[in-house]
Amino acid sequence: MIALCGKGGVGKTSVSAVIVRTLCQSCPGKRILAIDGDPSVGLATALGVSEKGTINDIREDFIRLADQRKDAEAIEMLHEARDRIFDSLVETDAFSFLAIGRPESAGCYCSVNDYLRDLITIVADHFDYVVIDGEAGIEQINRRVMEKVNHLVFVSDASRKGLDVIRTIDTVAKELVVYDKAGVILNRLHDPKVAENLDLGGLELLAAIGEDPLVQSYDIEGKSLLTLPDDTPLCQGVRAALQKMEIIA
Repeated sequence: MIALCGKGGVGKTSVSAVIVRTLCQSCPGKRILAIDGDPSVGLATALGVSEKGTINDIREDFIRLADQRKDAEAIEMLHEARDRIFDSLVETDAFSFLAIGRPESAGCYCSVNDYLRDLITIVADHFDYVVIDGEAGIEQINRRVMEKVNHLVFVSDASRKGLDVIRTIDTVAKELVVYDKAGVILNRLHDPKVAENLDLGGLELLAAIGEDPLVQSYDIEGKSLLTLPDDTPLCQGVRAALQKMEIIA
């Protein structure tokens, strides 16, 4: 399970999509799940798929029934939640896709949130590789949407704010997330050599990726990053990072 975190606007979703792409290329026959934890569902566009439904849709249905005091229906819906999550999976020949959805609505439904998070874990257990494109900033760590992962990957540009965010997330994650390894992918660097002089707070540098005009063009046109040429800086950098993490050979 690979979870990506970082400030908004640093190309985290593009990196997530290319990680999925690289796993599909390098691990044929393996079951790969891409989870979009960002409310904007940008990972779907980057992967060239359309969402069928979100985890939050299930949560909102439960809250609606609870608010209407239709307790029996609400309980029955929770019993069916696992099947609904599987029904929300978008299946392709190479990978599956699941969207978390927009931020949670007001009100305390901690037990429901815990239950749905546990169900996501059950779904993830059916796959060999899980890639989570986390919500920008620190909220998903605080809400413990990502509670146990193998690799926590911080994505940042060279900006002071971007680096401050990953150092803050790292500090909080050490308290709230169980993970085996953590590292940084620096993205959209004007000159990849500047990575040598940046303060990563002791985190391992996994890759330093230069600006990639073709990725920007794909973003503007809404094209799937699965069709990027292998020799683009983003594809080469992501492959190097996955090799450094010993996820692929």
